[in-house]
Order: sequence, then C-alpha cells, then structure tokens
Amino acid sequence: MKSEMRQVLARQSFEKKIRKVGKLIRLHQKIKTTHSNASADDILLARLDTASAQRDAGKGVSIERIRENIRG
Repeated sequence: MKSEMRQVLARQSFEKKIRKVGKLIRLHQKIKTTHSNASADDILLARLDTASAQRDAGKGVSIERIRENIRG
C-alpha cells in the first residue's frame, strides 16, 4: 500500500473504517453469490446441450432419460 494511502487511512475514524470493511464484505458476498449462480447455470446449460445432442443424434433416448441427465 502506498504511503499516501496509509496516511489517509490512518486519519479516518474507526467507525468509517468499519463501514468500509462492511461494504467490502457485502460486495464480496454478492460477487461470490453471482459466481455460484453463473456456475449452476453453466452446468444446467451443459446438461441441456448434452440431452439435446443425444436426441438429435437419434439415439432413441427416452424423455425420462433426458430428464435424468438434466437433473444430474
């Protein structure tokens, strides 16, 4: 951390520092949640693509089997 930034931080009140830490924690949780949701969506889309490819390939896959593949 640069010395100017350290000096500015040192001059701030304890309450202000705590509020900034709280904001950073909430931002981290939001990013983490967004990333988790994106991963779940990617997994579901990949399963749908696989099921669709099996159907299109004429493998005679039943709808129940496709549903099982999607559910994981």
